Amino acid sequence: MPVLPLRRLPLARARNPLAACIVVGAAWASTHGWRLLGSKDTRSSRSLLHVSVEPPEQSLLGDLYTATSLPLLAVTCVLGWLTRPTADAEQVPKGFQQFQFQYLLVWFLAITADWLQGPYVYELYASYGWSKADIARLFVAGFASSMLTGTFIGSVADAWGRKFCAILYCILYGLACLTKHVNVYGVLMLGRLLGGAATSLLFSTFECWMVGEHKRCGFPDGLLRYMFGLMFFVQYLAAIGAGWLAQLAASSMPLTQVADSDALWYGGSTLPFDLSLAFLLTAMPAIYFMWQENYGERRGEGVAGLSQVALSFQAGCDALASDWRVPLLGLAVAAFESSMYVFVFNWTPALDGCSAGTPPHGLIFSAFMMACMCGSSLFNLLDASIAPIKALWPVCLLAAGALATVASSLFTTSSEALIFFSFLAFEACVGAYFPCVSTVKSELVPEEARAGVYNVYRVPLNMCVVLLLLADLESPNRISWWDDATFPANVVFGRLE
Repeated sequence: MPVLPLRRLPLARARNPLAACIVVGAAWASTHGWRLLGSKDTRSSRSLLHVSVEPPEQSLLGDLYTATSLPLLAVTCVLGWLTRPTADAEQVPKGFQQFQFQYLLVWFLAITADWLQGPYVYELYASYGWSKADIARLFVAGFASSMLTGTFIGSVADAWGRKFCAILYCILYGLACLTKHVNVYGVLMLGRLLGGAATSLLFSTFECWMVGEHKRCGFPDGLLRYMFGLMFFVQYLAAIGAGWLAQLAASSMPLTQVADSDALWYGGSTLPFDLSLAFLLTAMPAIYFMWQENYGERRGEGVAGLSQVALSFQAGCDALASDWRVPLLGLAVAAFESSMYVFVFNWTPALDGCSAGTPPHGLIFSAFMMACMCGSSLFNLLDASIAPIKALWPVCLLAAGALATVASSLFTTSSEALIFFSFLAFEACVGAYFPCVSTVKSELVPEEARAGVYNVYRVPLNMCVVLLLLADLESPNRISWWDDATFPANVVFGRLE
């Protein structure tokens, strides 16, 4: 049975140069002696009591990544300083700073809770001893839940209130965290379903509340782009801290079975989920006491309940039909973000498959984050007179070219350096994409159906991911040039059975 090393998914994105320095230092330490990367056997039996922690294999491959990370760090620091979020004090109206604090504090707590869970979902299921096919079905359930609930959760937020749905996000995700302590497949499946619904709320409700409150207060539209810059700045900073906080928490004690219980576990890979729960419990009172309720613009006064949800959903459909640019933007969102999920699933085995040893995943991870920071900074360096939509299509083309280069290399020369630098280019495009597309959405999507349209955008995205995972489960043909003896990470790249 191949050994499955603990993987670090590149979900953290950052633009803070000081935080980047800290992460690079921590990543270097993790690849030069810290006992933070776990490994274990994937057993069919689920009687595993502890998760062993072993140091990673060392090789000369670290030279490539170290030599790349140092100049990349210098570029990141310069770009981060040049593009730090600022606003002319004379243009900031009364009450804007209070609004800014109220939103960014809640956003930090909510997004940190999400980042804390990402790196350890697969590892926890594997630690419980579930087969690769079982784990794949859990992931399918999560994406399917997000896809299905995304068709109406946005309308619920528009109709019943975005503050209410932000609190609902905390409740659903908190319950999902609790299920991670129970090694029963049905309970874990329930957790994935709850988590999928919560994710739909996170990536629509919070942004919609910010845009709606910004417009309700009558703040200048020019400050909305500034708010998006701050929003992603906080998100990236939270991602850096959450990734390493989760790693330290998971390595602080082994995964241990509760005495006299066959199903309850604590410690190890469950600890990041406990930290996530703590952030969610902190976010709930902050939302309740600091936010005012806002809604999508209502079409029928005196209409409540499911009828109002139906009206809001109809408004979303009308918005898609009213302007050809709205569904076209949704197609671009689904296509780009689907490729991002494919990247998240595949970067580790792609690099491992063309390496003679084990690459330093901590340094690679931090390099990806710095590339993403650089992309965000380059977008912010654009002249304000340049429409964001004009910057969106070249970003998508460059990202497609980067992944095409990776695919070509994997099936020809398998050049580790070429694949790594192509991944860096793709991450830079990801960094530029998010603030760019958020600004475009704020301009094109009507306020009365904003949350509903945002969640409709996520439906084709999740459908693509679900179909890819189902295809991996059902396909009898596998990639033959990576065999189990030399490619232990096959569970991520087309080998989920």
